[in-house]
Amino acid sequence: MSDKLFRLAFSITGSRQDAEDVVQDALLNVWKKDEWENVENPEAYCYRSVRNLAIDKIALKENQQEAWNDGYDKPDAEESAQERLEQEEHLLLLENFIRQLPEKQRTVFQLREVEELNYKQIAEVMNVSEEQVKVNLFRARQKIKAFFERLL
Repeated sequence: MSDKLFRLAFSITGSRQDAEDVVQDALLNVWKKDEWENVENPEAYCYRSVRNLAIDKIALKENQQEAWNDGYDKPDAEESAQERLEQEEHLLLLENFIRQLPEKQRTVFQLREVEELNYKQIAEVMNVSEEQVKVNLFRARQKIKAFFERLL
C-alpha cells in the first residue's frame, strides 16, 4: 500500500522527497496506533493520514516543482523525435495544470483516476460526502477537458 500512499502524497506535495517523508511519517503513526479495533476501514485511515500530513507539509513549505509522475509510458521507438518531444511537453503541461487544481479537486482526481478508489472510499479518506466527491471530480474533469481542448 505504500506505493499508493506515495502517489497520493506526491500528487499533493509535488515533491518526491516530501512525499517520501509524508508516507514514512504516516506509516510510523499507523504502526504506533493502539486503537485499531475502532478503525472501520484501515485503508481509508491510511489515505486520510497521508492526505492530512501532506497538506500540513505544503502549508509549512513551498510546493517544489518536480514531475508529477515519472512513471509515464515511454513512447514507441517508431515515433519521431519531434513527436516524442511534443508528447513530453504536453505531459509536463498537463502535470503542471493538474498541480494547479484546487487541493480537493486534485486529491479526488488522484484517488479516483490513479488509485482507482470508489466514491465511498474517497469520501471516507477525505471526510466528505459522496456528493462532494462527485462534484469535485466533475469539476476537475471539466477543467482538464477544457485544458486539453485549448492544448490541441
